[in-house]
Amino acid sequence: MNRFPVNRLSNSILLQPRDIQPSRADWKVVGVFNPAVVLLGKDHMMIARVAERPSEKRLGWTAVPSWARDRSATVDWIRDEDLQVSDARVALLKPSGDLRLTSVSHLQVFRQSTIENRRWELVGAVLPEEAWEEYGIEDPRITKIDSTYWITYVAVSRSGAATALLSSEDMVTFQRHGIIFASENKDVVLFPQRVANNYLSLHRPNPSSHFSPPQIWLARSPDLIHWGQHQPILKGIHHWEGDRVGGGTPPILIDEGWLTLYHGSERSDIAGTVGRYAAGAILLDRDDPSRVIARSAEPIMMPTLECETSGFVPNVVFPTAMLDAGDHWDVYYGAADTSVAMTQFSKQSILDSLVPTSKEHS
Repeated sequence: MNRFPVNRLSNSILLQPRDIQPSRADWKVVGVFNPAVVLLGKDHMMIARVAERPSEKRLGWTAVPSWARDRSATVDWIRDEDLQVSDARVALLKPSGDLRLTSVSHLQVFRQSTIENRRWELVGAVLPEEAWEEYGIEDPRITKIDSTYWITYVAVSRSGAATALLSSEDMVTFQRHGIIFASENKDVVLFPQRVANNYLSLHRPNPSSHFSPPQIWLARSPDLIHWGQHQPILKGIHHWEGDRVGGGTPPILIDEGWLTLYHGSERSDIAGTVGRYAAGAILLDRDDPSRVIARSAEPIMMPTLECETSGFVPNVVFPTAMLDAGDHWDVYYGAADTSVAMTQFSKQSILDSLVPTSKEHS
C-alpha cells in the first residue's frame, strides 16, 4: 500500500531510552513508548511505559525479568536451548509451554511546562506491586471524566494480560482500583462522559480460538469498575489490520460523533517477527457508539520514519493520545516500541479520509 490519505503536518521524537534512568543500576532501558497524555491546567502530563532488562549477558543463557510484590525486581536465567523466541518481546519456555517477556515494564510520569514547551520533567513513577503485575505494567491511557483522571493500563502476569485501573486528581498521586477486564484483554480506552447514563469503554479481547478477524468491542458500566453489555463493533477487515486491531486514543466528541484512532497490524510472513503496525480512525455515533458511522479503509499513519522502522520492535506506530490543537490534532504515539513521538494531523484531512460504513461491514 503506497497511498496515504492523510499527511502529517509535523513529527518529533519526545523521549528516547537514553533520556530515562533505569530502575536498577545493572539494568538498561530498551524503550520508553506508548504514552498517555492530558492537559492539567497549562501543563502537559504524560504517563509513558518504560521497558527494561538486565545489562548482563551470559553465553547460552537468556534473562527473563519480573517484579516481586515488595517492588523489588528479580531475574530468572533460562538456558537458550529451553527457550523458543517468538519475537523480540516474548519467549516460550519449552519445558512448561508458558510464555515470559524478555523485558519488564513500569510507568513513569512526566510534566511539560507550556513555558518551556520542550523539556519533559520526570515527576513520579508507578511500579508493579500486585501478583497480577509480576511481569510488568504497560500501555496506559488517560481519560478525564469530570475532575478525575482515569488511567487504564495492562497488567501482565503468569495469568496473562489483563486491564487494570488507576485514578488521580493531580496526576502525581494515584489510587489503584484493580483489574476491570480479566485476561486476555487490553487496549481499553474510556469515553470522557456518560452516554445514556452509562460509562463506556472500547476494549480488545484476545481469544486463543480465532473464529473471526480480530475485533474491537464496546462495554458499558455504571461505575467504571463493573463492566458488561459487551458487544463487538469493529473487525479488522483490511490487510493492514488483519492480525490485530485495538483501541488507541480515548474517544473525543466532535460535531460528527465520537472520533478515535486505533491500531492495526498485518500478519508477518517471517517467523520470529511482528507484522507492521499502522493507525486508522473510527467515527462512532454520538448517541449510540456501538454504531460505526465511518472508518479508515487505508491507514492514516504507517511506519515510514527511521524512529518507526528501526527499534526494539521495528515497523510500529501505536497511537495512544490525541489532543485538540485548534485546526489540527496532536497525536502522541509509540515508535518501534522504543521512543515516544508526537505528530500532527489536520482535523479535516482525517475526516475526509473516512469511508462511510454499515454495521454489518464494520
